[in-house]
Amino acid sequence: MDFEKKLKSLEQIVTKMESGDLSLDESLKSFEKGVSLARECHSQLDEAEKKVQQLMSIDADGNAKTKDFKE
Repeated sequence: MDFEKKLKSLEQIVTKMESGDLSLDESLKSFEKGVSLARECHSQLDEAEKKVQQLMSIDADGNAKTKDFKE
């Protein structure tokens, strides 16, 4: 699932939980799913930030420097 879909799912979970219409069991399941989605989104944002930082690097000749950032 791509970032935008994960974020949309997370927003839907928050809306459902804020409504107060979920049972305790449904709330816990939704919370677990939300935490998982939030972690995945955070990880994707970190990855994107690393790419941007690397793409913004310039060598002595003024050329963009890129490299694989996978650790």
